[in-house]
Amino acid sequence: MSTVTAARKRLVNPIVSVLLTAAILALILRRVPLAALGAALHDADHGRFLALMIPNTLFYFAWDTLVLAVAVRWFHTAVPYGELLPVRAASYVVGFFNTNLGRGAMAAYLSRRLRAPFLELGSTVLFLVLTEYTQLVLWAMLGLLGLRADVSRGLLAVAAGVAVLWLIVRWLLAPRGWSISRTFRLATPVRYGTIVLLRAPMFFVSLVLHYYAAHAFGIHIPFGQMLTFLPVVFMVAALPVTVAHLGSTQAAWIFFFSQYAPIPRLLAFSLAAHLVFALTRAALGVLWLPVAYLDLMEAGAAIEARPLRSVRSV
Repeated sequence: MSTVTAARKRLVNPIVSVLLTAAILALILRRVPLAALGAALHDADHGRFLALMIPNTLFYFAWDTLVLAVAVRWFHTAVPYGELLPVRAASYVVGFFNTNLGRGAMAAYLSRRLRAPFLELGSTVLFLVLTEYTQLVLWAMLGLLGLRADVSRGLLAVAAGVAVLWLIVRWLLAPRGWSISRTFRLATPVRYGTIVLLRAPMFFVSLVLHYYAAHAFGIHIPFGQMLTFLPVVFMVAALPVTVAHLGSTQAAWIFFFSQYAPIPRLLAFSLAAHLVFALTRAALGVLWLPVAYLDLMEAGAAIEARPLRSVRSV
């Protein structure tokens, strides 16, 4: 890819994301008058909502870092949990604007911090992304065990799609000696399963807290339906197609849960939940940025000092 082509791509992608976000929100707001949205936000129990959703984000951050620590220890080297907190938090700041860029920033930080090739760390980050999707699909399948909604057929297609994606990734990456395939080559079936299971508390806690937080907006969705469709909402939210995942997340909430609550309340709740989650994670990232910066500078200084010592020894 030429420099000009890469520059155009970097320019076009943000513009497309902004336009897509604006288009989705415009379509939603055509169905929801601003007055109705404002009333739904005003009438909510804000204290109850925040008392549930802020701890949800804090738990997610803590457990997400634990999963990262386990993966880094397995495939690279042991790093203390406390030293990975700034890494994980700082990636949230970048990921607030662009999910893939946030993942790339985390791989780059770890590469410099651990003095390991960037693509090898990128392989581990990609491995974590795919296991995240896998556990969400498994939760959705668990919810389907007793439900017979027409839309459930779509979820089966999602599950099949994820299974095919895993097969393609394994076929393309695992047998090859590329750096980007390193983690997939080293990962055993037990470790695949362990990471998926280790992620389970992250979703379960979020499921329960979303279920009760929705009550603060007068929304009462059956727990089985929430278990089935919330993982799909999260998968849609993780797609790097809109700015800060706005629009696509709200559309998913309305699509899956509009039969259980008025659309203005669903829109108000999904916006509030999404913004609290995103802004709390970004705030954690900003708080940890100075620590992450100092760690990175120390790692860089150590790397630069190593050749000097070798020259002197010669």
